[in-house]
Amino acid sequence: MGNGDTRVRGLAARAGGWSARHRWAAVGIWVLFVVLAMGLGSAAGRVDVEDSEQLKGETGTAARIIEEAGIEEPAAETVLVQAKDAGLTSADAEFRSAVAAVMTAVERTGEVTDVTSPYDSGTVSKDGRSALVQFDVRGDPQTAGERIEPVLDAVADVQKEHGSLRIEEIGGASMMKTFDDAFGDDFKKAEYSAVPVALGILLIAFGALVAALLPVALAITAIMATMGLMGLVSHLQPMSDTANSVMLLVGLAVGVDYCLFYLRREREEREAGRDARTALRIAAATSGRAIVVSGVTVCVAMAGMLFTGIAEFEAMGLASLMVVAVAMVGSVTVLPALLSLLGERVEKGKVPFLRRRTSGGNDSRFWSAVLKRVLARPVLSVAVATGALLAVAAPALGMKTENLTLDQEFGDSLPIVQTYNRVNEAFPGGSEPAEVVVKADDINAPEVKAALADFREQAVSSGASRGPVEIKLHDQQNLAFVYVPLVGGSDQDAAGASLEKLRDEVRPATLGEVDGVEAPITGQVAGNKDFNDQLVGSVVPVFAFVVVFAFLLMLLSFRSLTVAVTSIVLNLLSVGAAYGILVAVFQHGWGASLVGAEGVGAIITWLPLFLFVILFGLSMDYHVFVVSRIREARARGLQTRDAIRHGVVTTAGVVTSAAVIMVAVFAIFGTLSMQSMKQMGVGLAAAVLIDATVIRGVLLPAVMALLGERNWYFPKWLHRLPDLTHDEAPAAVTPKARDDEGEKVPV
Repeated sequence: MGNGDTRVRGLAARAGGWSARHRWAAVGIWVLFVVLAMGLGSAAGRVDVEDSEQLKGETGTAARIIEEAGIEEPAAETVLVQAKDAGLTSADAEFRSAVAAVMTAVERTGEVTDVTSPYDSGTVSKDGRSALVQFDVRGDPQTAGERIEPVLDAVADVQKEHGSLRIEEIGGASMMKTFDDAFGDDFKKAEYSAVPVALGILLIAFGALVAALLPVALAITAIMATMGLMGLVSHLQPMSDTANSVMLLVGLAVGVDYCLFYLRREREEREAGRDARTALRIAAATSGRAIVVSGVTVCVAMAGMLFTGIAEFEAMGLASLMVVAVAMVGSVTVLPALLSLLGERVEKGKVPFLRRRTSGGNDSRFWSAVLKRVLARPVLSVAVATGALLAVAAPALGMKTENLTLDQEFGDSLPIVQTYNRVNEAFPGGSEPAEVVVKADDINAPEVKAALADFREQAVSSGASRGPVEIKLHDQQNLAFVYVPLVGGSDQDAAGASLEKLRDEVRPATLGEVDGVEAPITGQVAGNKDFNDQLVGSVVPVFAFVVVFAFLLMLLSFRSLTVAVTSIVLNLLSVGAAYGILVAVFQHGWGASLVGAEGVGAIITWLPLFLFVILFGLSMDYHVFVVSRIREARARGLQTRDAIRHGVVTTAGVVTSAAVIMVAVFAIFGTLSMQSMKQMGVGLAAAVLIDATVIRGVLLPAVMALLGERNWYFPKWLHRLPDLTHDEAPAAVTPKARDDEGEKVPV
């Protein structure tokens, strides 16, 4: 190949060529876009998901009724007063004195209202050793955690005066404060440490500070722009803090990856003797094309979350889709402009003791040795790799998903978890009661009051609750809130059975008999059930959407039915192996102590679907990049086996670097104390590691070697489909390169 101009076509090549010719304009447009997006997003403000939008079941109906009535339920708090030994009961003077002291202390803070004595509300345990003082926190329940500290201090002072009793507070506000104090910094450190970790790995990969900073700079500017866009889009699709965190993770991963792919190819071509302009054009036509194909595929995968019908998932999917799209556009526009501006200065800031790494030499020695053995025995390699992945995936067949309870999520690391367990032991379901939101034309009508009384009685007589069942009337809004402690407490299966009894038996026989009455049942247990039901119902549509559209994109991008099918199968194997590792570690406890996950016993409900979408999208990064390089070599005239060797070996360095960055970033989240975050981090890190090693380094080349020329099989009846392939390098093509059907391989 010479250094002269050669025609290239395709979106990425044209974008890269324009940016290189108008480099200051391209950089200026990108900076303006980022600044405008941030400014407009900040001015518009972000609208977050409301409770009434979270779910479509009874939980969502109840939240809608409460919202429409203009009632803002205060953050409820409870103080457990419990005798440390059996000799002291609630009837004793010391116990009564402690209860009175708690009530007086919390009232004096001025932060609470509706303080209720356990002797009035009946919240005394059957054995008489425990009682609950209940009250509400004044003000906005969303910020109650910021105002609860004086109340906690007051309760702690009472505890010091009564050594024979346990006096401990628990509730929405106190849990909010405890978790923020314990894990707020934890999350911030994880998010802040991700960038330095990525930069450190890039320094090792490139050996030069400027080259290492480019991918990080692209990822950060893409994230900043997306944050602004999230503010604008949130007025149509509400966002959330969770969506913001997921966007940061995905944005850093794909932003660094895309820039890494582009930059390494440009350096490779310059090292091969191309002039700077030609090297940049080749990078635009090859890695740029792979970035566009990969980016569109990842966007399609993320769009799968929009089919769940769960507002939180829809927010995560849309935020992730946007950051991938922004990073993809930046990679094929501003990146070529920056590389053109920097020229040889991209090598500035060389790190001592780190020799300049070349793309095709020593950094691929390990994979060259592996590939030599894989291609020598492809049948054995496929059998061993597939067998190993299926064995790793096998535990996933027994996957148990559930919303983790407080003790599962945090173990015994926090004192409030022990308080939670004590309240549930003494008052099963008392810490997480079901809440019946009763709406009537006239809440004080005799038939409605009679139905409420019947419901309270039958809730206990049916065995769904042991009481006490509390009713709060809101006469002005014609609403009543009925709080029912469920039998089963923190045992989700038992509590779920009690909830079903309330919904299917007690409610129809009481409140259901009154015309015009709505009585959706919400609460923690009900919310978990409605969430699970909706999530399970969305699994098939989401899986089908992601798989079908990914298949079509692969088919159109490579014009090969075989490549499209193998892409889907290999990705599914990768996801299955990740599921198997999750179940083995977090459900069965195999090696759980290594990640601090003892005693969890289940996978959090939302994780399998979330992992599938994220992993299916991210794994396409490597797949598209490697297969594009193989197809490029094949189109230049190399035999399929030689093209496989060339494609895998020349991409080994960049895939390894990209995978190490992803694994390191995801592993940071695996170190957090929350088990749900730990599961997400371990699952993502394990899947990326498997994908970049076993899948791309062994199984993909072995399968393609076995298929031979059948890799490029494209039936004649599919020739009418749009041709999204284009010149992958400005190089001449050997005319003899043909597929099985006699069609010249498109270049």
